[in-house]
Amino acid sequence: MDLIRSHHAEWDIQAGLDRTRGPERRRTFWKGFWNQDSDPSHGKLFQRNLEGRVSPAGGPLRNCKCGDDMNNANDSNTSDTVAAETRAASILESGRNCWRIERADRLALIVDAADYFVHLRQVLIAAKREVLLIGWDFDFEIDMLPGETETNGLAPDGYPKQLGDFLEAVVENSPELHIYMLKWNGAVIAAPGRFLPTMALRVFAHERIHFALDGHHPFGACHHQKIVVADDSIAFCGGIDATEDRWDTSEHAPDDARRTRKDGSLYGPWHDATTALTGAAARALAELSRRRWHRATGDEITAPDDAPPPVWPDGLPVALRDVDVGIARTEPPYDGAEIINEIELLYLDAIKAARERIYIESQYFATESVCAALEERLKEDDGPEVVVINPESAKSELEDRAMHVLRGRMIRRLRAVDHAGRFRIYHPVNAARVPIYVHAKILIVDDRLLRIGSSNLNERSMGFDTECDVAFECDEAEARDTGQVIAGFRARLLAEHFGAASEVVEQLHRDGHSILEIIDELNSDIGRGLVSIEPEKEDWLDGMFADKRLLDPRYLPGETTSAGQGIRPRHLAVAAAVVGIGFLGWYVWRSRSRT
Repeated sequence: MDLIRSHHAEWDIQAGLDRTRGPERRRTFWKGFWNQDSDPSHGKLFQRNLEGRVSPAGGPLRNCKCGDDMNNANDSNTSDTVAAETRAASILESGRNCWRIERADRLALIVDAADYFVHLRQVLIAAKREVLLIGWDFDFEIDMLPGETETNGLAPDGYPKQLGDFLEAVVENSPELHIYMLKWNGAVIAAPGRFLPTMALRVFAHERIHFALDGHHPFGACHHQKIVVADDSIAFCGGIDATEDRWDTSEHAPDDARRTRKDGSLYGPWHDATTALTGAAARALAELSRRRWHRATGDEITAPDDAPPPVWPDGLPVALRDVDVGIARTEPPYDGAEIINEIELLYLDAIKAARERIYIESQYFATESVCAALEERLKEDDGPEVVVINPESAKSELEDRAMHVLRGRMIRRLRAVDHAGRFRIYHPVNAARVPIYVHAKILIVDDRLLRIGSSNLNERSMGFDTECDVAFECDEAEARDTGQVIAGFRARLLAEHFGAASEVVEQLHRDGHSILEIIDELNSDIGRGLVSIEPEKEDWLDGMFADKRLLDPRYLPGETTSAGQGIRPRHLAVAAAVVGIGFLGWYVWRSRSRT
């Protein structure tokens, strides 16, 4: 954290900031970050990298062959040498833009919840000692395998299909297994229909199922991490919640009857993504989860010392073996702890390092620092292409006013500086041209870095809510497989949006087509495709929501909060419950007194 604080202090000085809040201060703050010690050609920054042996992210060069003979190079080949050495520098930097860099023995990339729930069930069924479930929300009544044939009320794997009953059966069949479930306390308010099932699980569940609501956050913030770890050996980390409206296949078929809520209504197509990891990376995610549990409950969870080896799910392709994975977090200032904004720094460092293409999928597009970074890249004569995939609209009118008005403003800003036509923002549609809701949180830079996690491109995810992302990179010439996996995953995502085969996108890429040229080649006005997003007109109410960021606040580095001191969210929840019970008692008493 000292390193992070020192960098932010440097940016504050360079930008000449005061400590006031507001959009203009944010813009100036991150402009200071972007412009430090660099010019549009990157020449000064690259030269400093070589002389001081530091990466574009500010840390030491890793896997970089910087020899003394470079000082003897003539001016004609210095720029080529510098560019080659900088490409080899790592973007990921432990202690700055990620918490830890740990080795994953195996890593898989999972798109959409239909596949995720299948693999998740296999991992939980195989667990022997401990399962850690950290989530924004859990809906214990969801059908994890809709459409699957049932025998005696059980799925083909022999277990109940509903999440709550499934977890009970898993514990019953594994006599030494303990399950720890940590859910954001505000989800009970956000989805009041799930309050009774949640309380029922807490009160009546098996004694080896431990459930807690986490209110250890500033008022109005949420716990947004989505992590599952089994036996400290295999983990999932990404953007998929085990809750209502998430299940869908990558076909996102129109009117798919399997996308049915408990009340019988249909919900729309939903696009999402997560990862599976084994090895030291999984153990690090377990450590992070236990820290969350301890902060929320005060209780320590002891790591299993005799955990069995990981059971890799059947049918889950291994994308990479023996790959270094960065784990990046957002944590707001709380109880005297300072802000952790590793995720924001990773976004900015990755954007700064991009050469040819930046591909983003996110639920929102409203992060000031990221918009400022993209503005600088679009101003360049030969900067990267930028493609953003968003949902068409938010899930409610209030959210739409608060968030997508901000998106419209950022679209206008980026288009104003996009002199070469390198910026596009789209929303996907299915075969019936019905908008697909994008909940995935993905960043892909060139064939070099891939990030998947829980963080959205909004202010909350950068400095208000808790988030956890994982990222890996291709930072050396020998790691060609990693670069191929990154390129292949981007092709797989684009192919899904067009209803095409990944091989078609990959071939166009090999033929030298840019990402924008690939989109223009495959996109169609009929059936599946991508539809350009245009900013909507603002009225006074839209402007108020956007200006005040009422649903999208954040803390900036160096700012503190009294959160955790005095009245806390759980105190307000208890007070509200007491008032509610008191009102109900008074109402019953009054009704009886009238009879």
